Amino acid sequence: MCYNCGCGIPDDDMGQPDEAITEATFEKAAKGFGMTLEETKQEVLKMLQKQIKEKTIHR
Repeated sequence: MCYNCGCGIPDDDMGQPDEAITEATFEKAAKGFGMTLEETKQEVLKMLQKQIKEKTIHR
């Protein structure tokens, strides 16, 4: 859940498997789209950076 709360434990869903973003979330997405885990994370990172930048610009 560290992707949500910052705990630093990427495989721990903190008892909230339907809400938490874990390493398994990225693994499932990568497999579903025929991508590597690294490729998936890079695409997510690019999208998040874009959204954060756009939100900052439009404030």
